[in-house]
Amino acid sequence: MSDTASQQPQRDGLPLIRIYYDARCPVCRRERARYERLSRQDANVEWWDATDNAEHLAARGIGLEQALLSLHVETAQGQIREGMPAYRLLLARIPGLAWLGWLITRPLIEPALTRVYDAWVRRRQCRDGRL
Repeated sequence: MSDTASQQPQRDGLPLIRIYYDARCPVCRRERARYERLSRQDANVEWWDATDNAEHLAARGIGLEQALLSLHVETAQGQIREGMPAYRLLLARIPGLAWLGWLITRPLIEPALTRVYDAWVRRRQCRDGRL
């Protein structure tokens, strides 16, 4: 299920967040590696491949296609965040980047950034024959 060995809900004061990402996407894998490199040792982030965990996501009302088209983060309380709010949660775990998470969720920036991101992901999925 999980790409990490840790299943502890909380460690060193930070609640667990679970990132659902497209592990078949080379760009997504590189981004994951970059986030892991930049994050603190105690970031308490689990990375789950959306495809391998489609049933888990479906139980939370998220279809596989939807999961592959946008980043999803599940909080320790079981809440799901999608898109830029999901990135905000992830960026908050990386030293010095919480401000970027705040910025990408500003009212004038988030809709524009979401359109660009969505178009890029759809183009990539179509190119790879997955949409």
